[in-house]
Amino acid sequence: MLSGIVIDALDVPAMERFWRAATQGRTDGLRLRFAATREPKSGKNRLHLDLAGGPDWKREVDRLLALGARRADIDQGQVPWDVLADPEGNEFCVLRPGHPGVLSDAGLSAICLDTAQEDLSAQAEFWQAQTGWPHVEHHPWGVRLRPSQTSPLSLVMGPPVASSTGRNRLRLEITDRDRDRNPGEFVDPAGNEFHITHG
Repeated sequence: MLSGIVIDALDVPAMERFWRAATQGRTDGLRLRFAATREPKSGKNRLHLDLAGGPDWKREVDRLLALGARRADIDQGQVPWDVLADPEGNEFCVLRPGHPGVLSDAGLSAICLDTAQEDLSAQAEFWQAQTGWPHVEHHPWGVRLRPSQTSPLSLVMGPPVASSTGRNRLRLEITDRDRDRNPGEFVDPAGNEFHITHG
């Protein structure tokens, strides 16, 4: 089952504080785990988080900026959401009411994994098996998995795909409660690292 997200961090305590405040503790049971690294971020991440902005999304963006986020330009052009970066440069989005798939007014709304169009079927099948989350949407822009029809959280896969610049700075974490597999770091069909732990 999908149990968390691992985020590499130069300053682990500072990043923990930022993301705890940014999500307001609303992560739908997923653990955000921060792993110390000496490598600064370079290039666009291939996995990013979406936060629900709620009806007063402008105030929510201001709150996040006051926490230490900054506006980010990843060549997104004019889009109906706000692209920000955390204090170490990891991109995330703040979604507005009415955005497809948003079922909450605050907290973590989606985990977005870059996936090329030609890899979508393999990626969707792989991550459905890893998470136990069924497909709830399949569109030209990508695939959405959700643990239940009413869960506020989803896993979204689709293009565009950022170039690989080494190990992904954000990685999914799977808990194997049956201990059928050895713990460690693995890669999905598209070459994205993920972790397996024992619960």
